[in-house]
Amino acid sequence: MSSEKVVHLTDGNFADTVNSGYALVDFWAEWCGPCLALAPTIDDLAESYEGKVKVCKLNVDNNQEIPAQFGIRGIPTVIMFKDGEQVEMFTGNNPVKIREMVNRAVAN
Repeated sequence: MSSEKVVHLTDGNFADTVNSGYALVDFWAEWCGPCLALAPTIDDLAESYEGKVKVCKLNVDNNQEIPAQFGIRGIPTVIMFKDGEQVEMFTGNNPVKIREMVNRAVAN
């Protein structure tokens, strides 16, 4: 079950959503076991950083333009954006590293 605070992105609304402030985007797919295992962490980050970071998910099967634009080759891949620019990227299911990535971003 996904948190109501997680923003579900599409190729169409991606730019408008990540264009201002911090946005953490989880590139995932329904069939991806590690993606499903990471989902509770993404939900928790959305709750914990509400008002500081937009926490988002983009299904790579339903939206292929944006993942191609960022060279996504493996999932889950999580990218931190600031004002539309990629700040940091991590591929894999490692909740500790992803939390550290968010903490570094909001600390700056």
